[in-house]
Amino acid sequence: MVRFSGERVLVTGGAGFVGRRLVRALRDRGAAVTVVDRSPSPEPDVTSVVGELTDPATLHAASRDGLDGVFHLAAMTSVLKSIEDPARVYESNVAATAALLELARTGGIGRFLLASTNAVVGDVGDATISEDSPMRPLTPYGATKAACEMLLSGYAGSYGLAASALRLTNVYGPGMSHKDSFVPRLMRAARSGAVVQVYGDGTQRRDLVHVDDVVQGFLLAYERRFSGTVIIGSGRSVSVLELLEQTRQVTGRPLPAEHVPAKAGEMPAVVVEISRARALGYEPTVALEQGLKSVWSDLGGADDSDDSDGTDGTDGTRAADATGGADGSAAAGGAKAPGPRGEPAGTPGPRGEPAGTPGP
Repeated sequence: MVRFSGERVLVTGGAGFVGRRLVRALRDRGAAVTVVDRSPSPEPDVTSVVGELTDPATLHAASRDGLDGVFHLAAMTSVLKSIEDPARVYESNVAATAALLELARTGGIGRFLLASTNAVVGDVGDATISEDSPMRPLTPYGATKAACEMLLSGYAGSYGLAASALRLTNVYGPGMSHKDSFVPRLMRAARSGAVVQVYGDGTQRRDLVHVDDVVQGFLLAYERRFSGTVIIGSGRSVSVLELLEQTRQVTGRPLPAEHVPAKAGEMPAVVVEISRARALGYEPTVALEQGLKSVWSDLGGADDSDDSDGTDGTDGTRAADATGGADGSAAAGGAKAPGPRGEPAGTPGPRGEPAGTPGP
């Protein structure tokens, strides 16, 4: 087990989906955890600071007792919102990361871990993505994450900071029922009986990684004082059609699907190489079927009540939208309830990124 007893760590985005899981793991291992988010942390026995990472007062409050390391998960992760408002995503992602790195430099903080994304690579077709793949982001979101990785590299080289950029694939697991990404929308479609729209022929492949495996990756990178870039994924890509069938088996629901024309820019595959992570001691432990069962159980499973399934509208529309290419491209569209009133969502949601908040 990774030992953290006595470590003083800051988790940004710690009230979000991945953040909550990481905070619990750190706390259970004896770390003194401070969380910065736009919402108070629901976790007990942590210091919760509510505010913006670009506000010096927030950073002062978060670091007043000293810190040994930073886990930077907070980010604006919506690809569509980044296209609509690139200045805002720059402020939320790049400026906030720069402020945290300055805090690390001036405060003598030795370790800095960033939640990054394979969106920095862009479209590689069917090729396998590795840490050595050239960075060619196709969206403002991907570009901001690439810029953050470059900042980490500069601070590591100039100031000796152990700076890690963990490029996460599609993260899923319990605690994400409120999100609009890949797996929870499929689960909500299974509950509501909505028809899932699949872009193209459904052979697009994605790598889905369970949140517990993501936490494992962060803990290992911190313990090893790893500096550089590492991809954290399952190492196994599945097609949209395979995921639909797995969801049907797990939920026992028919989950009907209809094929619609593929969206422009659709990524044919996201296939990643995780040998560098394995060299750190990382090994995915949650199989897809097991992970989907955990999400279905967390969502309420066979409970068919309409007040907690997170769908939009009274007719169950927007129940599913499978997203998550390397640049956030969609793999399956919105869902619509049977009948003339069902309207498809059709809007690609954010890819499965770690901070459950829309920004820092």
